[in-house]
Amino acid sequence: MDVRNPRNFAIDCLRGVAILLVVVHHLALPFRLPLAPSLLGPWLPSRLIDAVSFNGYEAVFMFFVISGFLITSRILERDGDLRRVRLGAFYLARARRIVPLLLVVLTGLTLLAALGVPDFAPSSRQSIAGLLGAALTFTFNWYEGRTGWAPAAWDVLWSLSIEEVFYVGFPLLCLALPRRLLVVALAALALSLIPLRSLVPVSNEVWWEKAYLPGMSAIAWGVLAALAAQRWRPAPREARALAIFGGVCVLLVIGWGDLVHRHLFKSGMYGLCVGTCAMLIAFRAHAPGPRRGLRWLARMGRLSYELYLSHMVVVLGTVALYRALLGTSQAWTFVVYVPAVVASVGVALALERLMAGLSGVVRTVIGPPRPSADESPGIARGH
Repeated sequence: MDVRNPRNFAIDCLRGVAILLVVVHHLALPFRLPLAPSLLGPWLPSRLIDAVSFNGYEAVFMFFVISGFLITSRILERDGDLRRVRLGAFYLARARRIVPLLLVVLTGLTLLAALGVPDFAPSSRQSIAGLLGAALTFTFNWYEGRTGWAPAAWDVLWSLSIEEVFYVGFPLLCLALPRRLLVVALAALALSLIPLRSLVPVSNEVWWEKAYLPGMSAIAWGVLAALAAQRWRPAPREARALAIFGGVCVLLVIGWGDLVHRHLFKSGMYGLCVGTCAMLIAFRAHAPGPRRGLRWLARMGRLSYELYLSHMVVVLGTVALYRALLGTSQAWTFVVYVPAVVASVGVALALERLMAGLSGVVRTVIGPPRPSADESPGIARGH
């Protein structure tokens, strides 16, 4: 990777695929604007419809893996070793990147909730103060576990809670544990992903999706991949084979997850994590150059944090507008997908510019920030 251009086009595209799957998933849920009942549905294979419509959860786990990989790689680049991570710089960098945009988005969600807008306003068991407090303390999953599903526009905050709780403890473990013991602990956590999920009863839908430890297991996969990439740089031919292997693993889980679950010992999430790790190591060693036809996807990857926090506003607005115009008919749902994705990107771009403007004001007042151990949250920037 060229240090003069820290963007990694292939990793940005990988993140773009993940955030695209998330946005489409939230549009395609059966109680919103599903593709299958539309006029286009009979012309498309049902497996393709399912693959693009119902892999939002898997896409978030891809984000978790990418997050662990990128943030660990950044520590290794700047500090040389995990045991030399600078706590203050690490936490300050996380706060600078995560908190400003989160505060802006929470302000908008709070205003809409106070106005009683459906899918923004809390249920009878919840409150605006409770939602805000849980979001700001990264205990959103606990709050949902106690009170039930959060309003749709707030619900996406669950994955951010998992990431930030992990990154509170991760640098402390890096400093406290010898490298070998740290690797053993991370490997144990990574391999425990499916057993940890199995501990949660399927009947408890909230915790089945949003338990902290399975998500942290996926982040651990990314950390281990970054440590492997530090020691092993595959040759170009090896990297190409590794990327193809990783892509096949991920494609199998996304396109044929039911078969993987049934015939490969319920190992879909492992396949997803291993495949994502393989591609990350390959792309890190030999980053493919930009491809004109994929620049839009890479741009979505670079905007993935902004997109993730804000896309539900567009999704819910699209659903409301469609129903106002066409009622309950689902014949034309396929028409809204591209405009909704484009609108989501537009909102994310506006938020990016807003945050850049606010950062400029802060730099003018207090000066530029010091170089830090990390500048990229899990659903934000890729290097």
